[in-house]
Amino acid sequence: MRKFDTKVQHLKYKVLTEVARLAFEGRLLENVMDIPKTIVPGKQPTMRCCVYKERAILGERVKLAMGGDRSNPNIIEVIDIACDECPVGGFEITESCRGCIAHRCEDACPRGAIVFDHEQKARIDKSKCVECGRCAKVCPYTAIVSRKRPCENACKVKAISMSEDKTAEINNLKCVGCGACVYQCPFGAIMDKSLILDVIGLLKNSCNNENYKVYALVAPSISSQFNYAKIGQVVSGIKQLGFHSVVETALGADMVADAESRELNERGLLTSSCCPAFVSYIKHEFSDLLGHVSHNLSPMAILGKYIKSRDPDAKVVFIGPCTAKKSEMRKDEVRPYIDSVITFEELQALFDGKGVDITTAEEEVLDNASYFGRIFARSGGLADAVREGLKENGITDFSYKPISCDGLEECRAALLRLRAKKLDANFIEGMACTGGCIAGAGCLTHGEKDKDQVDKYGREAFEKTIKDAISVLK
Repeated sequence: MRKFDTKVQHLKYKVLTEVARLAFEGRLLENVMDIPKTIVPGKQPTMRCCVYKERAILGERVKLAMGGDRSNPNIIEVIDIACDECPVGGFEITESCRGCIAHRCEDACPRGAIVFDHEQKARIDKSKCVECGRCAKVCPYTAIVSRKRPCENACKVKAISMSEDKTAEINNLKCVGCGACVYQCPFGAIMDKSLILDVIGLLKNSCNNENYKVYALVAPSISSQFNYAKIGQVVSGIKQLGFHSVVETALGADMVADAESRELNERGLLTSSCCPAFVSYIKHEFSDLLGHVSHNLSPMAILGKYIKSRDPDAKVVFIGPCTAKKSEMRKDEVRPYIDSVITFEELQALFDGKGVDITTAEEEVLDNASYFGRIFARSGGLADAVREGLKENGITDFSYKPISCDGLEECRAALLRLRAKKLDANFIEGMACTGGCIAGAGCLTHGEKDKDQVDKYGREAFEKTIKDAISVLK
Protein backbone atom coordinates (compact mmCIF):
# COMPACT_ATOMS: atom_id res chain seq x y z
CA MET A 1 0.00 0.00 0.00
CA ARG A 2 1.08 3.59 -0.63
CA LYS A 3 2.16 5.45 2.47
CA PHE A 4 1.27 8.90 1.11
CA ASP A 5 -1.35 10.59 -1.05
CA THR A 6 1.01 12.67 -3.17
CA LYS A 7 4.55 12.74 -4.52
CA VAL A 8 5.04 16.09 -2.80
CA GLN A 9 4.46 14.37 0.54
CA HIS A 10 6.90 11.64 -0.46
CA LEU A 11 9.57 14.22 -1.30
CA LYS A 12 9.07 15.91 2.04
CA TYR A 13 9.27 12.52 3.73
CA LYS A 14 12.60 11.69 2.03
CA VAL A 15 14.15 14.89 3.36
CA LEU A 16 12.74 14.34 6.86
CA THR A 17 13.91 10.72 6.86
CA GLU A 18 17.46 11.61 5.88
CA VAL A 19 17.62 14.34 8.53
CA ALA A 20 16.26 11.90 11.13
CA ARG A 21 18.69 9.14 10.11
CA LEU A 22 21.73 11.38 10.43
CA ALA A 23 20.44 12.85 13.71
CA PHE A 24 19.91 9.40 15.25
CA GLU A 25 23.44 8.46 14.14
CA GLY A 26 24.88 11.73 15.52
CA ARG A 27 26.24 12.73 12.09
CA LEU A 28 23.83 15.48 11.04
CA LEU A 29 25.94 18.62 11.37
CA GLU A 30 28.89 17.34 9.35
CA ASN A 31 26.68 15.81 6.64
CA VAL A 32 23.76 18.23 6.34
CA MET A 33 25.10 19.87 3.17
CA ASP A 34 25.20 16.50 1.41
CA ILE A 35 21.50 15.68 1.90
CA PRO A 36 20.32 17.28 -1.40
CA LYS A 37 22.91 15.25 -3.33
CA THR A 38 21.85 12.10 -1.49
CA ILE A 39 18.24 12.60 -2.56
CA VAL A 40 19.15 13.67 -6.13
CA PRO A 41 22.42 11.79 -6.72
CA GLY A 42 22.65 12.07 -10.51
CA LYS A 43 23.20 14.97 -12.88
CA GLN A 44 19.74 14.85 -14.41
CA PRO A 45 16.88 16.74 -12.74
CA THR A 46 13.74 14.81 -11.85
CA MET A 47 11.45 17.67 -10.84
CA ARG A 48 12.86 21.00 -12.02
CA CYS A 49 14.59 22.64 -14.96
CA CYS A 50 18.07 21.80 -13.72
CA VAL A 51 19.63 19.68 -11.02
CA TYR A 52 21.24 22.72 -9.38
CA LYS A 53 17.93 24.45 -8.74
CA GLU A 54 16.50 21.14 -7.57
CA ARG A 55 19.25 20.77 -5.00
CA ALA A 56 18.96 24.40 -3.93
CA ILE A 57 15.27 23.87 -3.20
CA LEU A 58 16.09 20.65 -1.36
CA GLY A 59 18.52 22.65 0.74
CA GLU A 60 15.64 24.89 1.82
CA ARG A 61 13.54 21.83 2.60
CA VAL A 62 16.35 20.55 4.80
CA LYS A 63 16.36 23.85 6.72
CA LEU A 64 12.62 23.49 7.39
CA ALA A 65 13.14 19.87 8.41
CA MET A 66 15.64 21.18 10.96
CA GLY A 67 13.26 23.76 12.39
CA GLY A 68 13.19 26.55 9.81
CA ASP A 69 13.54 30.27 10.43
CA ARG A 70 13.40 30.69 14.20
CA SER A 71 12.80 34.43 13.82
CA ASN A 72 9.53 33.75 11.99
CA PRO A 73 6.85 32.93 14.58
CA ASN A 74 4.65 31.17 12.03
CA ILE A 75 4.94 27.40 11.84
CA ILE A 76 4.16 27.63 8.11
CA GLU A 77 6.80 28.97 5.73
CA VAL A 78 7.14 29.61 1.99
CA ILE A 79 10.14 28.31 0.05
CA ASP A 80 10.48 31.27 -2.33
CA ILE A 81 12.67 29.59 -4.92
CA ALA A 82 10.23 26.67 -5.18
CA CYS A 83 7.26 29.00 -5.75
CA ASP A 84 7.74 29.98 -9.38
CA GLU A 85 5.61 27.79 -11.59
CA CYS A 86 2.05 28.88 -10.80
CA PRO A 87 0.36 31.31 -13.19
CA VAL A 88 -0.34 34.79 -11.88
CA GLY A 89 -4.01 33.88 -11.88
CA GLY A 90 -6.70 36.22 -10.70
CA PHE A 91 -9.57 37.19 -12.98
CA GLU A 92 -9.18 36.13 -16.60
CA ILE A 93 -11.37 36.32 -19.67
CA THR A 94 -11.92 32.98 -21.35
CA GLU A 95 -12.76 32.04 -24.93
CA SER A 96 -16.42 32.23 -23.97
CA CYS A 97 -16.27 35.99 -24.49
CA ARG A 98 -18.47 36.79 -27.54
CA GLY A 99 -17.28 40.33 -28.08
CA CYS A 100 -20.74 41.70 -27.33
CA ILE A 101 -21.56 45.38 -27.74
CA ALA A 102 -23.11 45.82 -24.29
CA HIS A 103 -19.65 46.02 -22.66
CA ARG A 104 -21.10 45.62 -19.18
CA CYS A 105 -17.71 44.45 -17.99
CA GLU A 106 -16.13 47.72 -19.07
CA ASP A 107 -18.80 49.79 -17.34
CA ALA A 108 -18.50 47.78 -14.13
CA CYS A 109 -14.72 48.08 -13.85
CA PRO A 110 -13.74 50.91 -11.44
CA ARG A 111 -10.13 51.09 -12.70
CA GLY A 112 -10.51 50.99 -16.49
CA ALA A 113 -8.78 47.63 -16.64
CA ILE A 114 -11.04 46.19 -19.36
CA VAL A 115 -9.72 46.67 -22.89
CA PHE A 116 -10.80 45.23 -26.25
CA ASP A 117 -8.83 43.65 -29.08
CA HIS A 118 -9.40 43.97 -32.81
CA GLU A 119 -12.23 41.41 -32.63
CA GLN A 120 -13.88 43.37 -29.80
CA LYS A 121 -13.07 40.56 -27.38
CA ALA A 122 -12.49 41.81 -23.85
CA ARG A 123 -9.08 41.57 -22.19
CA ILE A 124 -7.91 42.51 -18.70
CA ASP A 125 -5.00 44.89 -18.19
CA LYS A 126 -3.34 43.24 -15.18
CA SER A 127 -1.41 46.42 -14.36
CA LYS A 128 -4.72 48.12 -13.54
CA CYS A 129 -6.86 45.23 -12.25
CA VAL A 130 -7.51 45.17 -8.50
CA GLU A 131 -9.29 41.78 -8.53
CA CYS A 132 -12.62 43.22 -7.35
CA GLY A 133 -14.61 40.76 -9.50
CA ARG A 134 -17.26 43.25 -10.61
CA CYS A 135 -16.68 42.42 -14.27
CA ALA A 136 -17.28 38.71 -13.62
CA LYS A 137 -20.56 39.44 -11.86
CA VAL A 138 -22.07 41.33 -14.82
CA CYS A 139 -20.81 39.21 -17.75
CA PRO A 140 -23.87 37.58 -19.39
CA TYR A 141 -21.75 34.69 -20.71
CA THR A 142 -19.89 34.00 -17.44
CA ALA A 143 -16.79 34.40 -19.60
CA ILE A 144 -14.77 36.00 -16.80
CA VAL A 145 -13.47 33.56 -14.20
CA SER A 146 -11.27 33.78 -11.14
CA ARG A 147 -8.21 31.56 -11.32
CA LYS A 148 -6.35 31.67 -8.06
CA ARG A 149 -3.28 29.75 -7.10
CA PRO A 150 -3.92 26.46 -5.28
CA CYS A 151 -2.56 27.90 -2.02
CA GLU A 152 -4.87 30.91 -2.25
CA ASN A 153 -7.86 28.67 -2.96
CA ALA A 154 -6.93 26.43 -0.03
CA CYS A 155 -6.58 29.31 2.44
CA LYS A 156 -10.06 30.11 3.72
CA VAL A 157 -8.86 32.96 5.94
CA LYS A 158 -7.28 34.88 3.03
CA ALA A 159 -3.84 34.87 4.65
CA ILE A 160 -2.01 34.20 1.37
CA SER A 161 -1.29 36.85 -1.22
CA MET A 162 1.24 37.42 -3.96
CA SER A 163 4.51 39.23 -3.24
CA GLU A 164 6.12 41.67 -5.67
CA ASP A 165 8.19 38.86 -7.17
CA LYS A 166 5.03 36.76 -7.68
CA THR A 167 5.76 34.23 -4.94
CA ALA A 168 3.28 33.31 -2.23
CA GLU A 169 3.34 35.45 0.88
CA ILE A 170 1.72 34.57 4.21
CA ASN A 171 0.17 37.20 6.46
CA ASN A 172 1.02 35.96 9.94
CA LEU A 173 -1.70 38.13 11.46
CA LYS A 174 -4.33 36.15 9.56
CA CYS A 175 -2.79 32.67 9.29
CA VAL A 176 -4.26 30.10 11.68
CA GLY A 177 -1.67 27.41 10.96
CA CYS A 178 -4.15 24.86 9.60
CA GLY A 179 -1.73 23.80 6.86
CA ALA A 180 -4.31 23.59 4.07
CA CYS A 181 -1.89 25.46 1.80
CA VAL A 182 0.87 22.98 2.69
CA TYR A 183 -1.17 20.01 1.50
CA GLN A 184 -2.58 21.72 -1.60
CA CYS A 185 0.59 23.30 -3.04
CA PRO A 186 1.46 21.16 -6.10
CA PHE A 187 5.14 22.11 -5.88
CA GLY A 188 5.58 21.72 -2.14
CA ALA A 189 6.62 25.37 -1.96
CA ILE A 190 4.81 25.84 1.35
CA MET A 191 5.83 23.67 4.29
CA ASP A 192 5.42 23.41 8.02
CA LYS A 193 8.52 23.61 10.16
CA SER A 194 9.51 20.28 11.61
CA LEU A 195 10.34 19.66 15.25
CA ILE A 196 11.75 16.16 14.73
CA LEU A 197 15.24 17.21 15.85
CA ASP A 198 13.80 18.38 19.17
CA VAL A 199 12.03 15.04 19.56
CA ILE A 200 15.11 13.02 18.64
CA GLY A 201 17.07 15.06 21.19
CA LEU A 202 14.52 14.25 23.90
CA LEU A 203 14.61 10.55 23.03
CA LYS A 204 18.40 10.30 22.91
CA ASN A 205 18.84 12.19 26.16
CA SER A 206 16.21 10.01 27.81
CA CYS A 207 18.08 6.87 26.77
CA ASN A 208 21.35 8.27 28.17
CA ASN A 209 19.79 9.84 31.26
CA GLU A 210 17.17 8.14 33.38
CA ASN A 211 16.03 11.39 35.00
CA TYR A 212 13.00 11.66 32.75
CA LYS A 213 10.71 9.57 30.58
CA VAL A 214 9.25 10.58 27.22
CA TYR A 215 5.53 10.01 26.72
CA ALA A 216 3.87 9.91 23.30
CA LEU A 217 0.31 11.24 23.08
CA VAL A 218 -1.20 9.74 19.93
CA ALA A 219 -4.16 11.48 18.29
CA PRO A 220 -7.28 9.35 17.65
CA SER A 221 -7.01 10.05 13.92
CA ILE A 222 -4.18 7.51 13.90
CA SER A 223 -6.91 4.95 13.23
CA SER A 224 -7.11 6.18 9.62
CA GLN A 225 -3.34 6.29 9.09
CA PHE A 226 -0.51 3.78 8.59
CA ASN A 227 -2.86 1.57 6.61
CA TYR A 228 -0.02 -0.80 5.73
CA ALA A 229 0.24 -1.95 9.35
CA LYS A 230 -1.90 -2.51 12.43
CA ILE A 231 -2.40 0.13 15.12
CA GLY A 232 -0.81 -2.17 17.71
CA GLN A 233 2.30 -2.39 15.52
CA VAL A 234 2.46 1.41 15.24
CA VAL A 235 2.35 1.61 19.05
CA SER A 236 5.16 -0.91 19.29
CA GLY A 237 7.16 1.04 16.72
CA ILE A 238 6.77 4.26 18.70
CA LYS A 239 8.22 2.54 21.76
CA GLN A 240 11.10 1.24 19.65
CA LEU A 241 11.95 4.86 18.90
CA GLY A 242 12.61 5.32 22.62
CA PHE A 243 9.28 6.52 24.01
CA HIS A 244 8.57 5.22 27.50
CA SER A 245 4.80 5.04 27.05
CA VAL A 246 2.15 5.64 24.39
CA VAL A 247 -1.15 7.15 25.53
CA GLU A 248 -4.30 7.87 23.54
CA THR A 249 -5.03 11.57 23.29
CA ALA A 250 -8.62 10.36 23.03
CA LEU A 251 -8.45 9.97 26.81
CA GLY A 252 -7.89 13.71 26.97
CA ALA A 253 -10.88 14.05 24.64
CA ASP A 254 -12.98 12.12 27.15
CA MET A 255 -11.80 14.51 29.86
CA VAL A 256 -12.76 17.49 27.69
CA ALA A 257 -16.18 16.06 26.79
CA ASP A 258 -16.96 15.52 30.46
CA ALA A 259 -15.84 19.01 31.51
CA GLU A 260 -17.22 20.81 28.46
CA SER A 261 -20.71 19.34 28.91
CA ARG A 262 -20.80 20.70 32.45
CA GLU A 263 -19.40 24.06 31.34
CA LEU A 264 -22.03 24.29 28.60
CA ASN A 265 -24.77 23.68 31.12
CA GLU A 266 -23.40 26.45 33.35
CA ARG A 267 -22.77 29.05 30.64
CA GLY A 268 -25.57 28.23 28.19
CA LEU A 269 -23.54 28.90 25.03
CA LEU A 270 -20.10 27.66 24.00
CA THR A 271 -17.76 27.36 21.06
CA SER A 272 -15.30 24.46 21.22
CA SER A 273 -11.64 24.87 22.15
CA CYS A 274 -10.22 21.60 20.78
CA CYS A 275 -9.11 22.78 17.33
CA PRO A 276 -6.30 25.36 17.71
CA ALA A 277 -6.81 26.70 14.19
CA PHE A 278 -10.50 27.36 14.92
CA VAL A 279 -9.65 29.14 18.18
CA SER A 280 -7.02 31.23 16.37
CA TYR A 281 -9.59 32.11 13.72
CA ILE A 282 -11.94 33.43 16.39
CA LYS A 283 -9.11 35.49 17.91
CA HIS A 284 -8.15 36.96 14.53
CA GLU A 285 -11.55 37.58 12.96
CA PHE A 286 -14.18 37.35 15.71
CA SER A 287 -12.43 38.68 18.80
CA ASP A 288 -15.76 39.99 20.10
CA LEU A 289 -16.87 36.35 20.46
CA LEU A 290 -13.85 35.16 22.46
CA GLY A 291 -15.94 35.13 25.61
CA HIS A 292 -17.89 32.18 24.26
CA VAL A 293 -14.83 29.95 23.73
CA SER A 294 -14.71 27.04 26.15
CA HIS A 295 -12.31 27.50 29.06
CA ASN A 296 -11.13 23.91 28.70
CA LEU A 297 -7.70 23.10 27.35
CA SER A 298 -7.54 20.94 24.25
CA PRO A 299 -7.37 17.12 24.67
CA MET A 300 -3.63 17.29 23.94
CA ALA A 301 -2.94 19.89 26.61
CA ILE A 302 -5.29 18.55 29.29
CA LEU A 303 -3.78 15.06 29.00
CA GLY A 304 -0.26 16.46 29.04
CA LYS A 305 -1.17 18.36 32.20
CA TYR A 306 -2.44 15.17 33.82
CA ILE A 307 0.71 13.20 32.94
CA LYS A 308 2.98 15.91 34.35
CA SER A 309 0.90 16.07 37.52
CA ARG A 310 1.78 12.41 38.05
CA ASP A 311 5.34 12.58 36.70
CA PRO A 312 6.69 16.16 36.97
CA ASP A 313 9.92 15.28 35.15
CA ALA A 314 8.11 13.73 32.19
CA LYS A 315 8.58 14.96 28.64
CA VAL A 316 5.41 14.87 26.55
CA VAL A 317 5.29 14.71 22.74
CA PHE A 318 2.05 14.94 20.80
CA ILE A 319 1.81 12.90 17.58
CA GLY A 320 -1.05 13.73 15.24
CA PRO A 321 -2.33 15.14 11.97
CA CYS A 322 -2.25 18.83 12.87
CA THR A 323 0.27 21.53 11.95
CA ALA A 324 -1.59 24.07 14.13
CA LYS A 325 -0.72 21.99 17.20
CA LYS A 326 2.89 23.12 16.72
CA SER A 327 1.70 26.68 17.30
CA GLU A 328 -0.63 25.69 20.14
CA MET A 329 2.22 24.18 22.16
CA ARG A 330 3.84 27.64 22.32
CA LYS A 331 0.89 29.24 24.09
CA ASP A 332 1.46 30.23 27.70
CA GLU A 333 -1.39 28.01 28.92
CA VAL A 334 -0.06 24.95 27.02
CA ARG A 335 3.73 25.33 27.10
CA PRO A 336 4.16 23.79 30.58
CA TYR A 337 2.47 20.54 29.52
CA ILE A 338 3.66 19.80 25.97
CA ASP A 339 7.35 19.60 25.08
CA SER A 340 7.07 18.98 21.35
CA VAL A 341 4.71 18.11 18.50
CA ILE A 342 5.20 16.02 15.37
CA THR A 343 2.82 14.97 12.61
CA PHE A 344 2.10 11.51 11.26
CA GLU A 345 4.29 12.39 8.27
CA GLU A 346 7.16 13.06 10.65
CA LEU A 347 6.48 9.90 12.66
CA GLN A 348 6.85 7.89 9.46
CA ALA A 349 10.18 9.62 8.83
CA LEU A 350 11.32 8.79 12.37
CA PHE A 351 10.45 5.11 11.86
CA ASP A 352 12.40 4.87 8.64
CA GLY A 353 15.21 7.16 9.80
CA LYS A 354 15.91 4.80 12.69
CA GLY A 355 15.22 1.66 10.69
CA VAL A 356 12.07 0.62 12.58
CA ASP A 357 9.92 -1.70 10.46
CA ILE A 358 6.50 -1.58 12.06
CA THR A 359 5.12 -4.31 9.76
CA THR A 360 7.25 -6.87 11.62
CA ALA A 361 6.66 -5.46 15.10
CA GLU A 362 4.66 -7.21 17.79
CA GLU A 363 1.26 -5.64 18.47
CA GLU A 364 0.83 -3.67 21.67
CA VAL A 365 -2.45 -2.56 23.21
CA LEU A 366 -3.63 1.04 22.96
CA ASP A 367 -6.87 1.21 24.92
CA ASN A 368 -7.12 4.23 27.20
CA ALA A 369 -10.26 5.94 25.94
CA SER A 370 -13.94 5.48 25.17
CA TYR A 371 -15.76 5.46 21.85
CA PHE A 372 -16.70 9.10 22.41
CA GLY A 373 -13.12 10.22 22.95
CA ARG A 374 -11.94 8.43 19.83
CA ILE A 375 -14.54 9.97 17.51
CA PHE A 376 -13.18 13.47 18.21
CA ALA A 377 -11.05 12.72 15.14
CA ARG A 378 -13.87 13.40 12.70
CA SER A 379 -16.30 16.24 12.23
CA GLY A 380 -19.35 15.83 14.46
CA GLY A 381 -17.53 13.66 16.98
CA LEU A 382 -17.06 16.37 19.57
CA ALA A 383 -20.73 17.37 19.39
CA ASP A 384 -21.75 13.73 19.89
CA ALA A 385 -19.35 13.39 22.83
CA VAL A 386 -20.71 16.50 24.55
CA ARG A 387 -24.24 15.10 24.17
CA GLU A 388 -23.06 11.93 25.88
CA GLY A 389 -21.32 14.00 28.55
CA LEU A 390 -24.56 15.80 29.35
CA LYS A 391 -26.31 12.45 29.65
CA GLU A 392 -23.64 10.85 31.85
CA ASN A 393 -23.53 13.91 34.11
CA GLY A 394 -27.27 13.65 34.65
CA ILE A 395 -27.97 16.98 32.96
CA THR A 396 -31.40 16.28 31.50
CA ASP A 397 -33.04 19.70 31.62
CA PHE A 398 -30.62 21.40 29.21
CA SER A 399 -31.89 21.82 25.64
CA TYR A 400 -28.79 20.86 23.65
CA LYS A 401 -28.58 22.38 20.15
CA PRO A 402 -25.15 21.73 18.61
CA ILE A 403 -23.88 22.75 15.18
CA SER A 404 -20.85 20.94 13.73
CA CYS A 405 -18.86 23.21 11.42
CA ASP A 406 -16.92 21.16 8.91
CA GLY A 407 -14.14 23.45 7.67
CA LEU A 408 -13.42 27.14 8.17
CA GLU A 409 -16.04 28.31 5.69
CA GLU A 410 -18.79 26.68 7.76
CA CYS A 411 -17.14 28.03 10.92
CA ARG A 412 -17.29 31.54 9.48
CA ALA A 413 -20.96 31.20 8.58
CA ALA A 414 -21.87 30.00 12.09
CA LEU A 415 -19.84 32.71 13.80
CA LEU A 416 -21.42 35.41 11.67
CA ARG A 417 -24.86 34.15 12.66
CA LEU A 418 -23.78 34.02 16.30
CA ARG A 419 -22.54 37.61 16.10
CA ALA A 420 -25.85 38.67 14.58
CA LYS A 421 -27.72 36.72 17.27
CA LYS A 422 -29.38 34.60 14.60
CA LEU A 423 -27.73 31.25 15.37
CA ASP A 424 -30.22 28.56 16.36
CA ALA A 425 -27.63 26.61 18.36
CA ASN A 426 -25.92 26.80 21.74
CA PHE A 427 -22.77 24.78 21.00
CA ILE A 428 -20.46 25.34 18.02
CA GLU A 429 -18.07 22.53 17.21
CA GLY A 430 -15.43 24.15 15.02
CA MET A 431 -13.10 22.10 12.83
CA ALA A 432 -10.71 24.02 10.57
CA CYS A 433 -10.05 21.01 8.34
CA THR A 434 -12.94 19.76 6.23
CA GLY A 435 -13.74 16.30 7.58
CA GLY A 436 -12.07 17.02 10.90
CA CYS A 437 -8.66 15.93 12.18
CA ILE A 438 -8.63 12.98 9.77
CA ALA A 439 -8.00 15.56 7.02
CA GLY A 440 -5.21 17.42 8.81
CA ALA A 441 -2.25 18.62 6.76
CA GLY A 442 0.11 16.26 8.60
CA CYS A 443 -1.82 13.11 7.69
CA LEU A 444 -0.23 10.45 5.53
CA THR A 445 -3.49 9.91 3.67
CA HIS A 446 -6.72 11.87 3.31
CA GLY A 447 -9.92 10.11 2.25
CA GLU A 448 -13.65 9.65 2.71
CA LYS A 449 -13.15 6.17 4.12
CA ASP A 450 -11.21 7.61 7.04
CA LYS A 451 -14.42 8.59 8.87
CA ASP A 452 -15.62 4.98 8.84
CA GLN A 453 -12.26 3.81 10.16
CA VAL A 454 -12.49 6.28 13.04
CA ASP A 455 -15.97 5.08 13.99
CA LYS A 456 -14.86 1.45 13.73
CA TYR A 457 -11.88 2.20 15.94
CA GLY A 458 -14.19 3.91 18.42
CA ARG A 459 -16.48 0.90 18.63
CA GLU A 460 -13.48 -1.28 19.48
CA ALA A 461 -12.75 0.73 22.65
CA PHE A 462 -12.85 -1.34 25.83
CA GLU A 463 -14.32 1.55 27.83
CA LYS A 464 -17.89 2.12 26.69
CA THR A 465 -18.65 5.38 28.52
CA ILE A 466 -16.80 8.63 29.14
CA LYS A 467 -17.03 8.15 32.90
CA ASP A 468 -15.53 4.67 32.64
CA ALA A 469 -12.58 6.04 30.67
CA ILE A 470 -11.77 8.93 33.01
CA SER A 471 -12.37 6.90 36.18
CA VAL A 472 -8.79 5.60 35.97
CA LEU A 473 -7.55 9.17 36.43
CA LYS A 474 -8.94 9.49 39.94
